[in-house]
Amino acid sequence: MNILIINHHAGRPDLGMAFRPYYLAHEWTRLGHSVTITGGTYSHIRKAQPLPGEEEYNGIRYIWIKTRRYEGNGPGRVFSMLQFVSGLWLRARAISFKCKPDVVIASSTYPLDIYPARRIAHLSGAKLCFELHDLWPLSPLELGGYSPSHPFIRIMQKAEDYYCKHADKVISILPLTRGYLEGRGLDARKFYYVPNGIALEDWEDYKPVDMAVKDRIIQLRDKYDLLIAYAGAHGIANALNTLLDAAGRLSGDKVGVVLVGPGPEKDWLKKYALEKKINNVYFFDPIPKNEIPSLLELFDALYIGLRKESLFRFGISPNKIFDYMMASKPIIQAIDAGNNLVQEANCGVYAEAENVDDIVKAVLQLKSFTREERDKLGQNGREYVLKNHTYPVLAKKFLDAISN
Repeated sequence: MNILIINHHAGRPDLGMAFRPYYLAHEWTRLGHSVTITGGTYSHIRKAQPLPGEEEYNGIRYIWIKTRRYEGNGPGRVFSMLQFVSGLWLRARAISFKCKPDVVIASSTYPLDIYPARRIAHLSGAKLCFELHDLWPLSPLELGGYSPSHPFIRIMQKAEDYYCKHADKVISILPLTRGYLEGRGLDARKFYYVPNGIALEDWEDYKPVDMAVKDRIIQLRDKYDLLIAYAGAHGIANALNTLLDAAGRLSGDKVGVVLVGPGPEKDWLKKYALEKKINNVYFFDPIPKNEIPSLLELFDALYIGLRKESLFRFGISPNKIFDYMMASKPIIQAIDAGNNLVQEANCGVYAEAENVDDIVKAVLQLKSFTREERDKLGQNGREYVLKNHTYPVLAKKFLDAISN
């Protein structure tokens, strides 16, 4: 089968995020399918940017559409979206001829790529699939404060309604979106859920963490009865100020907290910790992705939290939580969502999002467990992710959805 994935922000190991298109394509090529990914030459989430044109990487064909650089979420980003979608539309016939797809998957975060995707599918006689990452226009409506009458929202709403009507399949990363999409005109029989997950090779071929970093963490483990880590972006959405406040309350309980990673809030969080005299929180620089497994294994427990957002009623599927599960460590989850992955996997404890008292309570509950009880929670998580969230499993589930 020839598969075409359209994803403006498509990444891969040498470029950085977003990795999902690459991991799915990699598994499909292993199964004997031919996969082409087309994306834009600029994405704010990549660490490196490709050049316009065509190339092959690890058996996957890439077609890069030239898009301009932008900053933030202003007009420049909107123009980049339009540039990508229009460039794809103009190349639809050439891409159809070159790739001869049997399946076309529109997979950008925003829904506008459904239009060129449907054109390519029509020219090729291919099935048309839409992969839902985030609910647009609901995301900018609820998170960005846009008015429903804003021209940008109206354009996105038309695109959402268009894929609900015309896509042969809708594959959602979020588990609880079917009811909402039915309200926009989707036939429920077209809906499938394929969440995020982990690439096994990342956990089979990883590098040891830098020795200086390892030695410092070992020193901290000797100092505290429970050493908790957060590894990832330091952004507003991660609500890490709540974790710092909880850490301050836990300083007398021999609990330490380590934060590893980059982000726009990191300097502010460091200043906040100093002003609040929180002396059991430690900030570490980002480390390479291939050292993450060896980093996580050094801690007693791992933390994930998000701000309270109404959009989470449709469920979440954060890559970080699956990495945590693979590390076989108990997880403290401070997220309010329609689903609760930590409870499903029985791999940790839950606290209400942005609730310092509840996070303190959850940490003390975990601290009261024996080493054997914490190890069992960690093992539960690893078993759960291996069964449900590896890319060989997800790629097959995706293909089954396409074939039904």
